[in-house]
Amino acid sequence: MSISWILLLAQFLILITTIQAKIPAVIVFGDSSVDSGNNNFIPTIARSNFEPYGRDFTGGLPTGRFSNGRLATDFISQALGLRSAIPAYLDPAYNISDFAVGVTFASAATGYDNETSNVLSVIPLWEQLLFYKGYQKKLRAYLGESKADQTINEALHMISIGTNDFLENYYAFPGRRPTQYTTSQYENFLAGIAENFVRELYGLGARKISLGGLPPMGCMPLERNTNLMGGRECVQSYNTVALEFNDKLSKMVMKLNKELPGINLVFSNPYFAFMQIIRRPSLFGFEYTSVACCATGMYEMGYACAQNSLLTCSDADKYVFWDSFHPTQKTNLILADYVVKHVLYKFM
Repeated sequence: MSISWILLLAQFLILITTIQAKIPAVIVFGDSSVDSGNNNFIPTIARSNFEPYGRDFTGGLPTGRFSNGRLATDFISQALGLRSAIPAYLDPAYNISDFAVGVTFASAATGYDNETSNVLSVIPLWEQLLFYKGYQKKLRAYLGESKADQTINEALHMISIGTNDFLENYYAFPGRRPTQYTTSQYENFLAGIAENFVRELYGLGARKISLGGLPPMGCMPLERNTNLMGGRECVQSYNTVALEFNDKLSKMVMKLNKELPGINLVFSNPYFAFMQIIRRPSLFGFEYTSVACCATGMYEMGYACAQNSLLTCSDADKYVFWDSFHPTQKTNLILADYVVKHVLYKFM
């Protein structure tokens, strides 16, 4: 483990011990960036419940997280003085006593667009909302009406989704959504779904909501290594779309904060922090940005990663990406630290 990584971890642990949490629970919706294992319990190939996934997680066991260890939301939960790992709602190993302080309804490979979730038969966003309604009923039975309503009102609701809508849907199937929408129109379509989802959460009692933006998705190893004409550099057109979409989400957040009484909606934008890691990796103790740790690091994720695990790197802390699509635990920690200090601090 590098010195810079040790210092960063120490800094984060100090942050954890000095925060007096005002948040009773973290409730998460989204895709593989925040799915801690829900896809393990549905019939889909979009899973990561096998080695080498999870090798740096507690116990060294795969959990269904698309990483070598914990996710950014796990670190955020810990920073708030809650659990060090947020459990998946569909995991039968947990019950409402566990979920009362943190739960994720997220599903890897899903998106705002229902057609995105259909690609690999995963949980669409509207169904995650149904799970949340069921969760609220269980929470009221467990805590009582008043305490449950207070928990819901004060809990941090986090949304991290959208990358798959572009990379696994819009650009992957040019005969589908691109025939209906220009890129800008598709961004507006997704932003409209995001706005409706936030309004639904508000109607169900949520008041503290973090809406996540898109990362520099053109810099993911899969996109770089298929960008042969561009010299395997980041796909700038994809990054431009991420910036455009993030701008639309940011404006929507400002609008809803004015329209919905009592809401505290924040925009957690990972783009620039993530880009700084990619552009200046040595500042963070990284050595590799264009290839991932798992397998060849160029194209594999999910089952393809497992099939070539003999090629997997020995030290994931040197890599920004774990597989061709997802960050390492170390990257997740850095991004979580950034979001806590620059966005979520207002909830503490």
